[in-house]
Amino acid sequence: MTRALLIVDVQNDFCEGGPLATPRGSEVASLISGYLQTHQAAYEVIVTAQDWHVDPGDHFSETPDFQDSWPVHCVAETQGAALHPDLETDYVSAYFRKGEHEAAYSGFEGLLAPEESVMPGEHEPGETAEGTLKVSLDDWLQEQEVTDVDVVGIATDYCVRATALDAIDAGYDTRVLLDLTASIHDDSAEEAVEEMEDAGVEVIESASVGR
Repeated sequence: MTRALLIVDVQNDFCEGGPLATPRGSEVASLISGYLQTHQAAYEVIVTAQDWHVDPGDHFSETPDFQDSWPVHCVAETQGAALHPDLETDYVSAYFRKGEHEAAYSGFEGLLAPEESVMPGEHEPGETAEGTLKVSLDDWLQEQEVTDVDVVGIATDYCVRATALDAIDAGYDTRVLLDLTASIHDDSAEEAVEEMEDAGVEVIESASVGR
């Protein structure tokens, strides 16, 4: 068994002060960091997924319905798209970006980010060369011989849910560490948990037993 931790969308725009803030976004960033301090050895690889929007079409709206359309968020190369500063990244093996030109909820829609342009705001981002090989999250995990994944991050009822369901569909034994996720709404989070469990995802209430 080779296990990966998938950290989904722990970005400034989904935390307090952002246009799509979740009530526990910053808290979850810190909790994940604390979890990594004591549990990082349980994972062969640790990766992040980020919304990275350039022109995602009607995913952005001035009159969003907050179901299929949303306020502008996580625009590529902005601080809003950057990982939250309370999220510890020392153990992160690879970064994946999703949704440049479309809505993308699942981390499995992400492509491997160039190493020189991972963290906006810390240094000048590099340009991706024309024709650079595009590596999907699934392809990358298979290269690492990953068989099991744990999913944490934001938001339980959207991108965490979509990532966990895609992980199951791709054949990974999948767990969601629920207290290391932040939801938009309690009701939709409960529905998401039921859907994930029905699909075969193991939902663990406390990360302290998620080893």
